[in-house]
Parts: sequence; C-alpha cells; structure tokens
Amino acid sequence: MKGIDIKLLRAFVTLAEKSSYSDAAKTLFLTQPALSKQIQTLEKLTGGHLFLRGRHGATLTDFGTLLFAKANALLQSHIDFLNYAQELTAKRQEKIALGFGISSFHKVPIWINRFHQQFPKCDVVINQLPSSVQMKMLLEGSLHVGFVRMPVIEGLSSTIIHQETLALAIPAETHIEAWSVQYALSTYTLLQLDPSASPCLAEQTAAFLQLNQLSARPVTVTEDMTTLLALVAGGNGIAFLPESVQHFLPAGVKLLIPPENQIRWNIGVAWNAKIKSAWRDDFLQFVVKDNAKKPAL
Repeated sequence: MKGIDIKLLRAFVTLAEKSSYSDAAKTLFLTQPALSKQIQTLEKLTGGHLFLRGRHGATLTDFGTLLFAKANALLQSHIDFLNYAQELTAKRQEKIALGFGISSFHKVPIWINRFHQQFPKCDVVINQLPSSVQMKMLLEGSLHVGFVRMPVIEGLSSTIIHQETLALAIPAETHIEAWSVQYALSTYTLLQLDPSASPCLAEQTAAFLQLNQLSARPVTVTEDMTTLLALVAGGNGIAFLPESVQHFLPAGVKLLIPPENQIRWNIGVAWNAKIKSAWRDDFLQFVVKDNAKKPAL
C-alpha cells in the first residue's frame, strides 16, 4: 500500500463524526462529489468499504469502525506535529507584535520594559490601534497581544486588567465643578479625537451625553492625543477622555469625574489561543502576574 494523503484521513474522520456527506463537506469546505471521491480513493487504498450510505446518512461499516480509531490518532498526531513546528518557528522569530489603546497607554510601556529586562532577546513591536482593528488582527495572526475594550469577539481569549471611567478634561485654570458638566459644555467647544482613529471613545462620549440628556456637538480636531490635550490646555475647548490619561496629563489640564450616571467599561488583554507563540505566552504570563500585584488605576 502506498502512502495515504492526510486529507483522505481527515475526510474519513470528519464523515464518520458527522454521519452526513452534506455536513462533512461543509465542514471540510468541499463539494459533496469531491468528498465522495476522497472516500472512494481511501477505500481503494485500504481495500474495503468504509461507509454504508442510506436515508439516515453515512454509517461506518465494521471495517470502517476498526480503522476509525487509528485514523483519528494519526490525524491528531499530524495536528500535534504542525503545532509543534509552529511553536518552534515562533521561538526562532524572537518578535511579538502588540496593540494598545488610550486606556492602556500608561501600563503597556512599563510591561514592555520589564519584559525586555527578563527576555532581552525578544523584540516587541507596538502600535496604537482601535480595539476593533486589534481584534481583527489577532484573529488573522498579524498581532500577538492586544489591549482592548471588553468584551472581545468570538475566537479570542482575554482577561480583564482594569476598569475605565469617562472623564472630562478641562483647562486647569477653569473653575468648573464636576457636577456642572452642562455649564462646561455651554462655555467651551467639545473637542474630540477623530472617531475613525478612536471609535470606542466616540461611542462612550455619545452614550454619556445621551444618558445625562446633555446637549453638545463634538468637533473632531485631531487623531493625536497629545495634540488634543495641548488644545485643551490652551483653552481651546474641553474633551471627554478615559480617566487613565491622568497618568500623562500636561500642565494646564485637569480632569473632572461626573458624580452621577458615569460611563464605565472594562479594559482587557486579548490573544488568539489557536495561534501558537511561545514569546506571546511568556509576555502574557508576565502581564497577568504583574497586574495581579496591584490594581491598575
């Protein structure tokens, strides 16, 4: 008997598990004729009939039943081999790609620095990206770790690292109290980051205005947080921002936390567990342990 293509074993095992040519073909992204041809090829190679086909679908013959366990074990060995090869490749690359947003701006650089101290051979590439973009890249495999607004989409793993609160950034010289947000909105222009660059923040701002029945029309001025804060410091307007910006506020800006009807959301670290990456796992382990030492502010 000549060697058997792994795709034939996959077709055999899938059909045995689904008991339906239609369902198995969909799972394998094949047409039913193509699946039937693969089963027929395997039957010629093994020298016996594998399935009985009737009104109730496809059922294993006695011969097929005897071969199923061995075929399933071989298929799993093939999967284990590929996963092991991917893990070795990931180790050789010695690089991980991270994504982060405004709410994790103050913590991620610290974690990267500590990670570098422990794993100096691993390079870290970092980009500020919207949560939706990060999650898409995580699924595609072009990003190893993302710091995103929760919850994550299906197919990703995650753990919460801290809770964020929407705050109002105003000029420091302004004598406005936290309870007088409407007065601040009527006194200053409401500035915002470009929603295409920070869609989550735009959504939270709109939600806060609606929840508190406040009237304001945000004006998009920049994609850059530093520029936005500089405009606020210069008295050009005010802006709703995550409370986490307190860690890098410039002189001339202060934050107000509305006392009622606050908008809060969770920030988490996310990854694609289906993609093997030893360096990624090392980084995640370090972040989770470091974050558990004390709650992020």
